[in-house]
Amino acid sequence: MRELAFESTQDVTQAEFAEWVLRRAPRDFHFELLNGRVVMTPPAGWPHGSVESNVQWILASWVKAHKLGRVFGSSQGFELPTGDTIEPDGSFVSAARLKAAAKPEVGKFLRLVPDLVFEAISPGNASTDRVEKKAIYERNGVAEYWLADSRARELTVLTLGRNGRFNSGTAYPVGARFKSKAVRGLIVKVGDVFDFD
Repeated sequence: MRELAFESTQDVTQAEFAEWVLRRAPRDFHFELLNGRVVMTPPAGWPHGSVESNVQWILASWVKAHKLGRVFGSSQGFELPTGDTIEPDGSFVSAARLKAAAKPEVGKFLRLVPDLVFEAISPGNASTDRVEKKAIYERNGVAEYWLADSRARELTVLTLGRNGRFNSGTAYPVGARFKSKAVRGLIVKVGDVFDFD
């Protein structure tokens, strides 16, 4: 049986979504506002959480050591200019974007666009991550988008071009390395992402 995701049957605004999800939504699920629809996904199966944790460690250790900005986990929500509210598996926001953004309010979503967004692909979310969320991230100006496919043990990296569009992406297998364009100086060993055995 494939994983299920549930969507609202009517569109809601960011303000309506925030009111509902921060005060009344069940806490055991993951909710996002994508193109006006509330989308709920259940907790992910193995090895999603391990891959997510590995990426956050890779990003956070480098970013903190070099004072480049902040790394956020999968529970951080972002209200984007397009009206979408996302909760990626991991993200990086540069010091410059943090400084230029509205001051964070306790208990509210951040109102800014991450420089880098990471998603771990599961059977139930692959289409959403590869198509719908990719388009949302592109429209909002996310500079770099990482997609980790645990089954293929492959990390696909898309970067935003000067034309405001993501390139077709480069798939890096275990054993490869790549240099991030969004996180200054970071070189990623792809094997570290999929170190869950």
